[in-house]
Amino acid sequence: MTHDAVPSEERFTAYYAAPRAPWDIGRPQRAFVEASEGVGGRVLDSGCGTGDLAIWLAERGRTVTGVDFLEPPLEVARRKAAAGAVAVNFLRMDARHLASIPERFDAVTDCGLFHTFDDAGRVAYVRALTTLLEPGARLFVLCFATDEPGSHGPRRVAEQELRDAFCEGWVVESIEPSRFEVVPGIAGAEFTPGGARAWFATIRRA
Repeated sequence: MTHDAVPSEERFTAYYAAPRAPWDIGRPQRAFVEASEGVGGRVLDSGCGTGDLAIWLAERGRTVTGVDFLEPPLEVARRKAAAGAVAVNFLRMDARHLASIPERFDAVTDCGLFHTFDDAGRVAYVRALTTLLEPGARLFVLCFATDEPGSHGPRRVAEQELRDAFCEGWVVESIEPSRFEVVPGIAGAEFTPGGARAWFATIRRA
């Protein structure tokens, strides 16, 4: 399967209807664990899926809101949080409209959402984040990199594309090579061994 230009509700619904989505590894991506000390107290997990990162952050004292545009993964996330007696506010929302959230956040985590947008969707998403976040808040993004071969899966993102997307109202603090871990051995997870090549970016609202 090749990537879609924009998030497809039908496609992602099908992924979540399967026994396991390729990216649903049952724990936070390593890049976010390693960067977690820099993730502020009030966190928005954008594109939270089944909630592993949001719950993990809440277990470590963060006040977390998770948003996703599909209800099935949010239902799973709520069950996980309830089972662990962890308080996370999970909301169904299109991330291109995040500016409508009344809360304020110190950080946003984006694990695999940025790379799902086409150019227009990317602009709308960044605009929403720019409106939502106050100066000093940080955005942490893990997305597929152009170094990952092939066209299967999500859109690949060049380093310069990240810099260009956040060139106004933001300061790109770092963009480092990383890996996007997937569930091995299932359909849709045929990427570079060890995890798809990715970027991990830390970007501050100016």
